[in-house]
Amino acid sequence: MKLAIIFFYIILFSFFVTAIIKSKELKNEFNLMPFPAQIVPGLGEFRLADSFAIAVSPDASGRLVAAANRAFQRLAGRTGLFFSQGKVQPEQSLSNASMIISCQRRGALKLNEDESYELKITLEKIELTAETDIGVLRGLETFLQLLQSDAKGYFFPTVIIKDQPRFPWRGLLIDACRHFMPVEVIKRNLDGMAAVKLNVLHWHLTEDQGFRVECRSFPGLHEQGSDGFYYTQAQIKEVIDYAADRGIRVMPEFDIPGHTTSWFVAYPELASAPGPYTIERKWGIKDPAMDPTREETYQFLDTFFKEMTQLFPDDYLHIGGDEVNGKQWDANPEILAFMKAQGIPDNHDLQSNFNKRVLQILAKYGKKLVGWDEILHPDMPNNIVIQSWRGREALIESAQKGYQGILSNGYYIDLIQPTDFHYLTDPLPEGSPLTDAEKRHILGGEATMWSEYVSFETIDSRIWPRTAAIAERLWSPAPLQDIDDMYRRLDIISFRLEELGLLHEKNYEMMLRRLTNNQNIQPLKTLVDVLEPVKHYRRGEFNDYTSFSPLTRVVDVARPDAKVARIFKKLVSDYLAPESKTSQQRSAIEKWLELWKENHAALSEIIKASPVLREIESLSKDLSLVASIGLAALESIEQRQPTNPNWVQEKLDILEKAKNPRGETELMILPAIEQLVNHSEK
Repeated sequence: MKLAIIFFYIILFSFFVTAIIKSKELKNEFNLMPFPAQIVPGLGEFRLADSFAIAVSPDASGRLVAAANRAFQRLAGRTGLFFSQGKVQPEQSLSNASMIISCQRRGALKLNEDESYELKITLEKIELTAETDIGVLRGLETFLQLLQSDAKGYFFPTVIIKDQPRFPWRGLLIDACRHFMPVEVIKRNLDGMAAVKLNVLHWHLTEDQGFRVECRSFPGLHEQGSDGFYYTQAQIKEVIDYAADRGIRVMPEFDIPGHTTSWFVAYPELASAPGPYTIERKWGIKDPAMDPTREETYQFLDTFFKEMTQLFPDDYLHIGGDEVNGKQWDANPEILAFMKAQGIPDNHDLQSNFNKRVLQILAKYGKKLVGWDEILHPDMPNNIVIQSWRGREALIESAQKGYQGILSNGYYIDLIQPTDFHYLTDPLPEGSPLTDAEKRHILGGEATMWSEYVSFETIDSRIWPRTAAIAERLWSPAPLQDIDDMYRRLDIISFRLEELGLLHEKNYEMMLRRLTNNQNIQPLKTLVDVLEPVKHYRRGEFNDYTSFSPLTRVVDVARPDAKVARIFKKLVSDYLAPESKTSQQRSAIEKWLELWKENHAALSEIIKASPVLREIESLSKDLSLVASIGLAALESIEQRQPTNPNWVQEKLDILEKAKNPRGETELMILPAIEQLVNHSEK
């Protein structure tokens, strides 16, 4: 009775919690990402014991049972408890179980499927219910994130959560072409996607640098266009099944009519200029493009897509369509004559003509066409999906014209931008010019992991943990924008992702050991902790990269959004805020600066035995130098003795010079040191 009264009052007053996600106190209580749409905390906790058991209804789908068992195993792995149940089976009784999982039906892997769920945790029982088994999968991830511990053991806080996604399309693109990504890479990232409730793997499978799918109709595509690195059709099906078990759709991308050099190695007749062709080894926009004027091109594509649409069950197929520079078209007299005869004024219209023919082929095989924003054209019917990568303008324009769209501009995780930038990028930001009807055309968004500068051992560090923040933006209510709390929860989620086999943390020290030739890694780690790779695609400005170039240097170990540098910058900013200085802040800043000041002496000895580190030796020296400057500025601020303006300018000049990248990396603490120097003059 007492329990019933408690929950009666919780529910009675829950209407006061309509904006509950805005409460920082509540968010600090729950380490959830994505944060749920509605959450009402209870009183007390459900204590976990080895008698804990999960029950699912007798008619539960195989996907639900498999997910329940994975969750059960992860729970055992975290707690070390020897659960007496052993395995979740649908025939077990529901009444005696600690946790009851149920849903109305098996969910379909399609756009707009119901992914909502309700999770109730009381002192004595846990109930997870959903319309579909996919909703159950999403709820299980929230359930696992709720696990806490204290001196008494492990427990779940009592709570009522009602949750559903804000957008139906929440994806991650993985480019397996520029650098091939083995099946185990795809699988572990599918597990990471499921953990943060992403539901679309956009698999980029053809490119100038490689054709990555076994094609039985035209075996020359994978035999001659892949260097032997491709997915067999059995592996493709294995990945699709693996994703389906986690409620994730797999959408393939076959990029046409440009980015197609690998197609032409075996089939040069498809190209707009005579061969021979070889696999492209460098990055960037290349000239080769399919000939859109020959009927043989469409006959080839019809046969190809007939096979691929049978292999990939998803309703959507991506044709790329980006970055066609038209140089081969402009140089081909037959193409120019065709354009004149057909009244086609320019290359954009020529590509639109090509896209319409491809659309007819895909429609014949029951698929819906997706393409990058270059395919947007007045002649294209609005039953296609536009993926915006060049800017929000294309997304807005396409929605206003009745096209469905997904946002990737702002989610390009290969550009090494900070997490908060991605987190505050919204497919439908406040103040959007779209009407309510037009807003419904915005399906969601995708993080994009292009692979020019990643390998199988570094890709995880570029995807995670930042993509978890993007996942929250696409799942959770729009008002959730507390940056500090996002970072707090992100650290916890990043740690939890490791149990799925992701290597974004684990490979960091392994690669440092390799760089130091198995010496003491701490001095190098101290430096790399405050370095980031240069942003956007600037790496190509420093070295002539090819697909054979090493991806094992300091720039490859350094991670986006360097945590230590970010923490230091916030520490300095808080310290310099009016009326907020504390001795603890000063002590923490001083501790960091002293560490960096002394670090070069130790690292220089390691560099002597490891020549690969010479390219960052001057950065190490600069770290020591700027730390000394920071200490002097800090002392001046503490003693309230303003520094000489000439000294300030001299030190600012040094800091400006230190911003120069070395080894394609940048020191990320310099803005904070500049703040200290500028403040020391006041």
